[in-house]
Amino acid sequence: MQIWAGLGNPGAQYAMHRHNVGFMAADAIAEVHDFGAVKKQFQGWVQEGRIGHEKVILLKPATFMNESGRSIGEAMRFYKLTPQDVTVFYDELDLAPFKVKVKRGGGAAGHNGIRSSIQHLGDAFRRVRIGIGHPGHKERVTGHVLGNYAKSEIEPLTDVLGAIAAEAEWLAKGDDVRFMNDIALRLQDN
Repeated sequence: MQIWAGLGNPGAQYAMHRHNVGFMAADAIAEVHDFGAVKKQFQGWVQEGRIGHEKVILLKPATFMNESGRSIGEAMRFYKLTPQDVTVFYDELDLAPFKVKVKRGGGAAGHNGIRSSIQHLGDAFRRVRIGIGHPGHKERVTGHVLGNYAKSEIEPLTDVLGAIAAEAEWLAKGDDVRFMNDIALRLQDN
């Protein structure tokens, strides 16, 4: 069993923020792979399903970004899993928009949701970093991260979320490289 947590902030006013791309990825995976109904659990929203042969618990913490780790940690302990069984999907300033990179371990790089996750799980969990690009100036970062995707970004956003969901089986199998490569190939064709 694996826990896949998409990070974001709860509430309709945040739904299209770049900071909520982790929630969007979780929703896309749930839809493409026919996950069950949403349940309120672990201070968040949970859906259960299968991707390939793997049972996956999708979790969207409702704690707001800065406390995401509490929700993920609670779910991990409930299922008696380890940080190696956890994957966190989130927005990454230092990646070009709509690029996807997977890594294990490391620091928070200023991301409060990841900082909270490290605090509650340690740093050995897998991260799926979804690029949102850097606005160029430090003082513009908050507005960029907490801003809605522009109309011109909706199509590439839809493409990357669709590619993440379509290639999720590689992630479930632990083949992170194939997951990243196949996403890149799919996005090349668009």
